[in-house]
Amino acid sequence: MDARVLLERDGALARVTLSHPGRLNALTVSMWQELAAVFGQLAEDRDVRCVVIGGEGGDFAAGADISEFPQARGDAAAVQHYHRRVIAPALAAVGDCPHPVIAQIEGVCVGGGLEIAAQCDLRIAGESARFGAPIGKLGFPMAPDEMRGLIALAGRAATLAILLEGRVFGAREAQSLGLLTRVVPDGEVAEEVRRTAERIMQGAPLAARLNKRMSRRLLDPAPLTQAEYDDFFSYADSRDHREGVRAFLAGATPVFTGD
Repeated sequence: MDARVLLERDGALARVTLSHPGRLNALTVSMWQELAAVFGQLAEDRDVRCVVIGGEGGDFAAGADISEFPQARGDAAAVQHYHRRVIAPALAAVGDCPHPVIAQIEGVCVGGGLEIAAQCDLRIAGESARFGAPIGKLGFPMAPDEMRGLIALAGRAATLAILLEGRVFGAREAQSLGLLTRVVPDGEVAEEVRRTAERIMQGAPLAARLNKRMSRRLLDPAPLTQAEYDDFFSYADSRDHREGVRAFLAGATPVFTGD
């Protein structure tokens, strides 16, 4: 069975698919590495305006592939390498992607799957999707670089409830915990994601990238420096800014280029 991370392009939309047939898309070491490489590639592609990540065959991802653990996590040094040098770079690549990233969540989204979804900007799930991180039942905690994303998304209290109880829960509860942007009927997930991506791609890509970058920076309580303000407001001289104002005043549809 092939375990892969697939990349497809549809114009300015990039689609990343987690694929591990027969294993609910459980993530192997090679898949984590491919995920980092794919998002690294997308980060450098200025023609991309939106990225959708989902799973193949009706599930998002059932966490890490535990069958690899005896080799990949055989001792303390291997455990640290696995979490800090395999998983953490992949999650960072998703979170650091300059383009808006939407998680298309169907079926199982637990463990590493939930960690990936937490790094996305929007998360749209079907009503029957299931969430959780029952890793305590495997005898280990969530690694710091993995927990950081969940805390940033849902807060410390919700993160502890997820980890300490180890329950697998439904989409509505996940939404109430702040894990999801929207919950839609199962048969409408793909269409809702498509409509969301189209709305994003109708906006100015430069503005989207700046919003992503600044929203992350503002999590740091340190005051913004004058250099950071200057860098942010440099968009004022951009073509997209001029085009947006021009089109609004003319009652026309703007044509954004990302410049």
